[in-house]
Amino acid sequence: MVGLGNPEPRYAPTRHNIGFMVVDQLARHNDAGWHTDHRVHGELALATIAGAEVVLAKPMTYMNRSGVTALALLAQAELPTERMLVVVDDFLLDFGRLRFRRHGSDGGHNGLASVVEKLRSTEFPRLRCGIGGPADGEDVIDYVLSSFGADEEVDGLVERSCAGIEVHIEEGIEAAMNRFNGT
Repeated sequence: MVGLGNPEPRYAPTRHNIGFMVVDQLARHNDAGWHTDHRVHGELALATIAGAEVVLAKPMTYMNRSGVTALALLAQAELPTERMLVVVDDFLLDFGRLRFRRHGSDGGHNGLASVVEKLRSTEFPRLRCGIGGPADGEDVIDYVLSSFGADEEVDGLVERSCAGIEVHIEEGIEAAMNRFNGT
């Protein structure tokens, strides 16, 4: 499970870091502690989720180099790409909407583009978390690097993402898609 984000504290509360927020919450829910693993250029936590041992990962390479961690993690664990779920922000989805996908393109997201490039594959599941879009004339980069508004229920988005991931682990991607896509 790879949550995408940027490692510096100044990015922690930003929309672009929703992937980090989700895997951090999964770690908290499951009493999993983070440690730095230089071999994968990231932070890792081992959690038991829905009865399965899951490696949670946060790339420390910045968003546009997230694929470095994804590739190293899969190689270290000797797992195929289909066994990795990537959690990412999506400004093309309304705030709070979730979209699980079995595979697909990067959709213009630099973090996913890096993962696709390094893995040389689009065949990995992903969870896109809707962060809403910028206002007319607002720069996309400024928007995704901004903090959530006081009226946005970030905790609810993170909790629903965690619930969807638990369904994905326990029952598979189809069940997660059926129950959470569009909500």
